[in-house]
Amino acid sequence: CLACNTRALMPHSCGHRSCPHCQHYESQCWLERQRQKLLPVNYFMITFTLPAQMRSLAWQHQRLIYDLLFKISWETLSSFGRNDKQLQGKLGATAVLHTHSRRLDYHPHVHIIVPAGALDSNRKLWRKKKGKYLFNRDNLAHVYRAKWFQALQDHGIQIHAKLPADWVVDCKLVGSGDKALTYLARYLYRGVLSEKNILSVKDGKVTFRYTENTGTTKTRILPGEEFLWVLLQHVLPKGFRRARDYGFLHANSKSLIRLIQLLFQVTIQSLNETPRATILCKHCGGPMTIIATRLRIHCRNTKLSSVSTV
Repeated sequence: CLACNTRALMPHSCGHRSCPHCQHYESQCWLERQRQKLLPVNYFMITFTLPAQMRSLAWQHQRLIYDLLFKISWETLSSFGRNDKQLQGKLGATAVLHTHSRRLDYHPHVHIIVPAGALDSNRKLWRKKKGKYLFNRDNLAHVYRAKWFQALQDHGIQIHAKLPADWVVDCKLVGSGDKALTYLARYLYRGVLSEKNILSVKDGKVTFRYTENTGTTKTRILPGEEFLWVLLQHVLPKGFRRARDYGFLHANSKSLIRLIQLLFQVTIQSLNETPRATILCKHCGGPMTIIATRLRIHCRNTKLSSVSTV
């Protein structure tokens, strides 16, 4: 500490995207980039889920099923946007994959944030969706289900379990969209459970708390090995992208989003990269500086430690 000369040891950041400590900065950067594309319109959050009978299949073929979950969800929304009488244009969407329920059970689903409007790029025209409903969720679910059957057939995958006739697709109005993006960013670059929610580790059992959709806080007790399995099943395949943009919000469509912002006369503020948070002293609250780093070097049969001054 520059103020009181207090010294402290801190572990190196592992940098893994499932770590509850390391990825807060990356999460904030993603959120700021998404806020640059916000429009002065209402936003909807559409959630596409898989039935319970398909979860074992999803676990066995994670990369394929997760990719199809993104692809089929967007294809369903895109077709509705083109055929809707009020819209008749290209939608924009930001999709984030979640693999867990509130209780941390395995439950793959995709949340998609969609502005309430579509762009006719040929006429340079924005068409607004009126009312509190974007699309009928039952109609969405029907088309979504049919597309899944076709995709599984195309990939030669057979399901022996009997699938339900009605699939779950939720579509709700979320206002300006900023709160919905903040919610998605919360789980984007960190683990599914923060350490503050782990209440106790005793007698080989772990107690943690979670919040239900109603806002009620509950606790769950699991044996240590089962608790580790609950966490590890939500680690995505290496290199898999959890968040994806589509339509006029895609990275290759920057000119389209700028056109829409011009139509709305939106003032675009320059994106200033947020600096990483300063480490503060626990005694006096002053800023701390790194004076040395210790790196563990792994050799074939020996482990050596080295200290280097920064």
